[in-house]
Amino acid sequence: MAEHAHHADIPAMDYREHERTYAGFLLLAEVVTVASLAIVAALAVGGAKHAWGTALFGTLIAVIGAVVGIAAPSISWRAPAVSLVLMLLALVLL
Repeated sequence: MAEHAHHADIPAMDYREHERTYAGFLLLAEVVTVASLAIVAALAVGGAKHAWGTALFGTLIAVIGAVVGIAAPSISWRAPAVSLVLMLLALVLL
């Protein structure tokens, strides 16, 4: 039967680092998904309502919100969600 022992030259798995990396990946995926939706909504405002100034403002707010969301994990996806809500309101009200 084969032995299932670790060899001396192979380091043990660092599970704490794996969990930290996975949490960072999830944070990035959440923030980028919401920011992408906000940018798509801003493009819809620009294309459908011909309000390109509002669309540019929404895009800039989405990018700034994404940076803040990545820098502050406690805020995460809520920062770019502000731009998403504003652009959806602009799409309905303009």
